[in-house]
Amino acid sequence: MISKNLIQRTFFGAIFVATIISAILVSPWTFLAVFLIVSSLSICEFYAMVNEHGRIEVMIGPAVVANCILFFVFFARHFLDFILFDLMPVYGFFVILVLISELFRHRHRPLHNWAYFLLGQVMVSLPFALLNNILYFNEEWNPYLLLAVFIIIWVNDTFAYLVGSTLGKHRLFERISPKKSWEGFVGGAVAALGAGYVLSLFIIDLAWWQWLIFSLLVVVFGTFGDLMESFIKRSVKVKDSGRLIPGHGGLLDRFDSMLLVVPIIYFYLLLI
Repeated sequence: MISKNLIQRTFFGAIFVATIISAILVSPWTFLAVFLIVSSLSICEFYAMVNEHGRIEVMIGPAVVANCILFFVFFARHFLDFILFDLMPVYGFFVILVLISELFRHRHRPLHNWAYFLLGQVMVSLPFALLNNILYFNEEWNPYLLLAVFIIIWVNDTFAYLVGSTLGKHRLFERISPKKSWEGFVGGAVAALGAGYVLSLFIIDLAWWQWLIFSLLVVVFGTFGDLMESFIKRSVKVKDSGRLIPGHGGLLDRFDSMLLVVPIIYFYLLLI
């Protein structure tokens, strides 16, 4: 008998995937609307996690505003031609204001608040902002290249889970994520490489061997991104980043693999 949790997980997982695919494929404006919301909710979850036990007290509101400014700065560079100057100084000035405001809060650990505020911006906000660079790679709107990033992440995660849960015996990183196994890692990698080759038949921006390297980078750095988020959750003693998606946890739990993948893939595309 199929468990209620599996049905719930599958249903909401399908809605999540359909939303992301639609946001990327329909237009730059649907991408802006959906991912601005997603990145804001993800950064909220990040700061809520680190604030959980009261030892860290990052101001979530200003942090979310900083996230939105950074995302819009990257979007405007590619899709708003009427803006004739770079908006990055606006983001930099706002970040400085947030750091200065900490001087007036009289909290016990101001240095920790500064550090975690900046960590969230670099670890969560920046990868989401860089999605704009992949969507508009090579001076044109290229939704299929960005969609490929998510497809390979999903294929890798799915097959790593399936193989790991059935055949996994050798722990990959037991101290941080006890359920991950080498068998799951290899299973996910093989499936991801297969997906990369299939994508090479339809998306001709890259040669087949470049797609294989692309896929391998997604597997390796997607795994490290997942482990990074697991490390944070274990450090602050929470199971999930949030409860927004029934059966899946928080949004950050669904995008953790992306956190390192997006910068690496963007740099890889620049190199080739």
